Amino acid sequence: MFEISEQEVIGRLKFDNPWWESTASDEIPYASLPRRKYFEPFLRAVEERSVRRAVVLMGPRRVGKTVMIYHAIRALLASGVANDQILYLSLETPLYTGLRLEKLLDMFRATRGHGVRQSLYVFFDEVQYLKDWEIHLKSLVDSYPAIKFVVSGSAAAALRMKSNESGAGRFSNFVLPPLTFAEYLQFKGLEDELIFKEEGDIPAYGCRAIDQLNKEFACYLNSGGYPEVVFSRVIQSDPGQYIKSDIIDKVLLRDLPSLYGISDIQELNRLFTVLAYNTGNEVSLEGLAKSSGVAKNTIKRYLEYLEAAFLIRRIERIDQNARRFKRAMFFKVYLTSPSMRAALFGQVDEASDAMGDLTETAIFSQWQHSDRAELYYARWSSGEIDIVSLDGARQSPTWMVEVKWSDRPYQDRSLLRNCVEFARMHPEMHRPLFVTTKTISATATYQDIAFRFQPSSLYAYTLGANILQYKNVNKLEIANPVLSDDIADDSGDDGEGDEA
Repeated sequence: MFEISEQEVIGRLKFDNPWWESTASDEIPYASLPRRKYFEPFLRAVEERSVRRAVVLMGPRRVGKTVMIYHAIRALLASGVANDQILYLSLETPLYTGLRLEKLLDMFRATRGHGVRQSLYVFFDEVQYLKDWEIHLKSLVDSYPAIKFVVSGSAAAALRMKSNESGAGRFSNFVLPPLTFAEYLQFKGLEDELIFKEEGDIPAYGCRAIDQLNKEFACYLNSGGYPEVVFSRVIQSDPGQYIKSDIIDKVLLRDLPSLYGISDIQELNRLFTVLAYNTGNEVSLEGLAKSSGVAKNTIKRYLEYLEAAFLIRRIERIDQNARRFKRAMFFKVYLTSPSMRAALFGQVDEASDAMGDLTETAIFSQWQHSDRAELYYARWSSGEIDIVSLDGARQSPTWMVEVKWSDRPYQDRSLLRNCVEFARMHPEMHRPLFVTTKTISATATYQDIAFRFQPSSLYAYTLGANILQYKNVNKLEIANPVLSDDIADDSGDDGEGDEA
């Protein structure tokens, strides 16, 4: 039986690292693709050497992790890093199967003539293909203080679990979620055409054409969370099949079963289907058990798995007094990208019945890009508020948002009674109260309570743009940049609003 020779492996390393021979930008894959707005904080994490830690880049499938690695390599070369001081390899490459990370590193150092103390950048992509990768990586971080290690992988649940278990003090997790609505418009080249920035100290935005912005927002709900869908006309012809087969099915049928030993894959798939159809709605363990045919204790475990895989996000309920429930029997589940629902149940348009729930899902998906938001929904016998932010120290509401895909709350103020009731119980909340609409931007007063109305599509853009802008300027934390105090409490609508 023939064995793979070391020369063959070295040959593959040279093939995977074309910049060793040339630093021309066309030698670096994906150089022509635009950068995600996460790129600057990611590059800072890669370049940070004051703390000896590896960066673990994780997130859902197909959100652009490998592309962002190549963009980082290009930036390192442009900053003056020598071309042979950067190693990239993907562990899904068959030639690397069964080889330890240290063996691959030794081959790289030997073939390029690097000493033990040489400052290097090493990128291991698709690291989940190596068994016990976290143990090997921790050893490398301890053994080679001059080398900056960056790893990534598509099995997000596995990376998160093993990084947290074994990488304490040695790994910094960097999460890359699906595209924000702002990034979607940027990638399509429509950001400047549809959005303008208003003057003022706090970033605020206006819309040049709300009908066109809403049309793009509906497209974003259907397929806009993933860069490849935006750029590939082939995928655009059937985005649902791409999202279902490459993102949902691979997680449900391969990643989660292999990681957690799930034996009944159909059971897990049934539960996810129920959750996806009900995104944005309140559910209960009892109700999920009946509708999916899965036992309640099993549902609890599956929910944890689906969250670890970045497929869903659970939001807890509070009552009208902003008190949390000791036993969370009711909660809301949101898909991390609304386009997963369209992939399973068909695309929607602006008039679809599902637009309200998907709009709420999209707005929550913008909030998943924030590291500081402590969000809940409020429900009591006579009303509900879609989004409530609680002050972590005082456990009191700081702001609220009522999400609508309709102009009716502006036209019929009686629909705001639940907002008024909640606001009067919590005078400490910021004013004006925030309500999203379909097309109307305005301010109004109802029962002595000030309200601000803004189209949901513009609000979703503002959230994503402001959250990522402050990730880009904040340099205080490695791989976990946070919002500034101002923007954590401000939607950027104008100098008065403090809702998001």
